[in-house]
Amino acid sequence: MRKLILLLLATFSFLIGGPAVLADDFSVAAKHAIAVEVDSGKILFQQDAETKASVASISKLLSVYMVYEALEKGEINLDTMVDISDYSYSLTANIELSNVNLDERTYSVRDLLNASLITSSNSAIIALAEKIAGSEAAFVDRMKTKVQEWGITDAKIVNVSGLDNADLGGNIYPGSSPEDANHFSALDMAIIARRLILDYPQVLEITSLNAYDFGGYTYYSTNQMLSDGTHARGGVDGLKTGTSNSAGSGFLATTQQAGMRIITVVLNATDGLAMPDNRFVATNDLMNYVYANFSRVAIAEKGKAYNNSKIKVFNGEKETSPVVAAADLYVVQRNQTELTASANFSPTTNEIDAPLTAGSIVGKLQLKDQDLIGKGYIGEQASVEMVLPNDMKKAPWPVSWWNNFVRYVNEKL
Repeated sequence: MRKLILLLLATFSFLIGGPAVLADDFSVAAKHAIAVEVDSGKILFQQDAETKASVASISKLLSVYMVYEALEKGEINLDTMVDISDYSYSLTANIELSNVNLDERTYSVRDLLNASLITSSNSAIIALAEKIAGSEAAFVDRMKTKVQEWGITDAKIVNVSGLDNADLGGNIYPGSSPEDANHFSALDMAIIARRLILDYPQVLEITSLNAYDFGGYTYYSTNQMLSDGTHARGGVDGLKTGTSNSAGSGFLATTQQAGMRIITVVLNATDGLAMPDNRFVATNDLMNYVYANFSRVAIAEKGKAYNNSKIKVFNGEKETSPVVAAADLYVVQRNQTELTASANFSPTTNEIDAPLTAGSIVGKLQLKDQDLIGKGYIGEQASVEMVLPNDMKKAPWPVSWWNNFVRYVNEKL
């Protein structure tokens, strides 16, 4: 049987991009790594994922989140024109830093957002920060506040680009030093990327582009796992590479296969500065591992009861009513293992009063998953609302009168 399972896993993994790797045998060729299922936030793999480390341009994902938030609040729009300051323009002279040509000195938010995400332009994201907050330092303050809201309390954030401070020509955050750089854990970056995808999914329309035009030039994505890349993999549509002397070579990716979207974070890939493509190889291996070893399993289906779930009804035609899930509830489960996850139905009240219409919310079905890796989940485990499947009419007048009388006696006398 085990040989048959191995054969099936190997065949499936070949079809999606590489050899299958069983859980007990797997590690990532990087210092830090994590894989998370996006919808549920379940952690599917981690390797020294909570240690803070320099992440280079991968930290631009937080900056981009703040840009989208400013767009949502109406502080700017995609057609807002942005002047390029002398500071941000000066960085384009350093050919060792990722950038685009900014000689025109004025560009739209849309163009600068594309440049920040696709080509990892450092000057573009600095220009956006200055436009939105007035200065890079003020924008950094916004970034710090935002991650604290998400429970990330010990990250080091000193700039919006992810560059080492030493590369910023003295334009550094007050109180920081030239030796500083942005430091997050792989888990931190997974939290940030998940929030970006869930809150602003339109970001994937940009990060999935292989190339784009900017200022009369064509620029190409740094993500070599997109469809035109040297390490192309079907389903990959983001998100961000990162390289610096302090961070080495890293990659935060997202892909969707078999109805399951995941985020993978690979920080400081082995020999990554000498061989930058190692981050894509490591990412591909991690994706193969996840899809070979995990899949989504339904706990409760939309429109169906869970374990004969019911609720008491006061003054109804019936004394109880079935309750059904308003949406599917699923768990990401290890393959070839028995389902260990369950769920718990919690009614909003011990008894509901008729009449009520179909679809009325009467409680919550909370997932109880005990098969956890590390912290288990980013945020709370999933839950769905439980609702009435049909209208619940009020009992005839004599019955309802008597019920009300009995309730009054029991509660008031």
